[in-house]
Amino acid sequence: MAKRKKKKKLPLAYKPIGFLLGWTSGTLAGLAFQKTWKVIRHEDDAPDALDRDRGWGEILFAAAVQGAIFAVVRSAVDRAGATAIERSTGAWPSDEKGGRD
Repeated sequence: MAKRKKKKKLPLAYKPIGFLLGWTSGTLAGLAFQKTWKVIRHEDDAPDALDRDRGWGEILFAAAVQGAIFAVVRSAVDRAGATAIERSTGAWPSDEKGGRD
C-alpha cells in the first residue's frame, strides 16, 4: 500500500499575493512589449485592431508579439512567486494538477 503524502494547506494570504503578482506581470509585459515594438518597427505605438490605417498583417503580427510576451512574462512571474511561496510556507500555491485559473 502506497503512503499518501500529507498536503499542507496554503495560507489564505496567497490570494492577494497572487493578485499582486498578476498585476505586476501585466505591467512588466506591457513595458516589454512597448520596448520590443519600438525595436521591431521603430514606432512608439503598436497598431490597434481598430486602427483604420493599418493592415491586417501588421495588426495580427503586433497581437501575436504582444501575446507571446505577455505569456512568457506572466509564466515567469507566476513561477517565481509560486517558488517563493513554497520556500516560505512549505506549500505549493495550487493543487497537484497545477493550472492558473
